Amino acid sequence: MKSQHSVREQFPLPQDLNVLITVVRQESFVLAAEELGVSPAYISKRIQILEKTVNTRLLHRTTRRVVLTEDGLRVFNQAIRILDSMDEMLDDLSQAKYEPRGQLSICTSFGFGRAKVAPIVSQLATSYPQLDIRLDVSDKNIDLVKSGYDLEIRVGGVLPEHHICKLLAKNRRVLCASPTYLAKHGTPHTLEELKKHSCLVLKEKISTTGIWNLANVKGEEVALRINSALSSNDGGIVKQWAIHDQGIILRSFWDIEDDLKQGRLIQLLPDYFQTADIWAIYPTRMTESAKLRVCIEFLQKSFQELSYDERAFFRD
Repeated sequence: MKSQHSVREQFPLPQDLNVLITVVRQESFVLAAEELGVSPAYISKRIQILEKTVNTRLLHRTTRRVVLTEDGLRVFNQAIRILDSMDEMLDDLSQAKYEPRGQLSICTSFGFGRAKVAPIVSQLATSYPQLDIRLDVSDKNIDLVKSGYDLEIRVGGVLPEHHICKLLAKNRRVLCASPTYLAKHGTPHTLEELKKHSCLVLKEKISTTGIWNLANVKGEEVALRINSALSSNDGGIVKQWAIHDQGIILRSFWDIEDDLKQGRLIQLLPDYFQTADIWAIYPTRMTESAKLRVCIEFLQKSFQELSYDERAFFRD
């Protein structure tokens, strides 16, 4: 009988485990091949070799998608742990706390990603050239583990309980409108008056349509029902509508700071706001990742150094 620590004749290759993870995330051999820069035939061959190595079938293939078998799910979960452990080993050997290396996958929302995250990630890549960074933008709910992301950068107060959430920077959404709209329809001075105005709604992935949840400088909270004739799932579109005199918006300072400075928008009811802090969210399995720690520290410093003018507007 072999001992518990006897050496197997053959172990799965790390690259084959990575192929499996990519196929599962993309639900397609073709899309996995495109992401990895290889042919679909190569993907099929590596999956066959992996299945032979572990002596079980891992995937069911249909005309539309690829799904895991029961054994495939076990191998998939272990593959993630194995590759993470190998990353940590290489981090330790290369003193990656100071010179982080390896792949780092980040996701965030479209507007915030383009405007703020992308420039910071560019600086991160320059500072740590041994990192291989991937930045994806999406306004859909993302399963970090299944999708293969190490980190999500999120704006807002709705946070997952099963991941680690680290504050990167404070942020608030405020009410504002164009001078022309206010000249035509009047400036609201109370929440009751605000209800009578046309409000422009951003439909986010986690939101209640027709309700703005606000707080004030006294710490009181209110759910305000609003009237809206225009809505979109794109924050840039909503802001353009406001600038073009269509109504009142609730937007983050990072997005409207220049518009307030230039007078294209005017802040309303400055005692009321919506907390929308900037968070780094990552799976618990990444807690010991040196490259992720360095990335988060870089993000914290970069976000806090941005020239936001919140304090010029906040009264608390």
